[in-house]
Amino acid sequence: MSDPSRFQGFLRVTTALQAAAVLSQGVTAGMLLSSSGGRPAHVIFAYVTLATILLNLVASVMSGRSFRAWAPALALLVLAVVQTVIGILKMRGLHVPLGVLMFGFAMLQLSRAWPSRRVSPA
Repeated sequence: MSDPSRFQGFLRVTTALQAAAVLSQGVTAGMLLSSSGGRPAHVIFAYVTLATILLNLVASVMSGRSFRAWAPALALLVLAVVQTVIGILKMRGLHVPLGVLMFGFAMLQLSRAWPSRRVSPA
């Protein structure tokens, strides 16, 4: 069986891509609310975001971590699917707050992928 630790770099890259994709959804949501041309970008980046979240889940599982460690990636995928359905139904009252929650969740995952390396004073 392959060494799970070799997928750690892949996990970090997919976590960063996921965070960037979720951030892009916030940016394109602002474009959608401020102009008529924002909708296509928001829809396209919704699919990109779903793909990066799924890729991050795959990377989490491949890195050999326990279910407890990759459950946040699975939870974000479930939130993304719910968010997509809510968006299609045009339920902005739920869609926008859930998007903010997803962004916070993606940032939490990003902070865990790159833990701080604080050096304690001697």
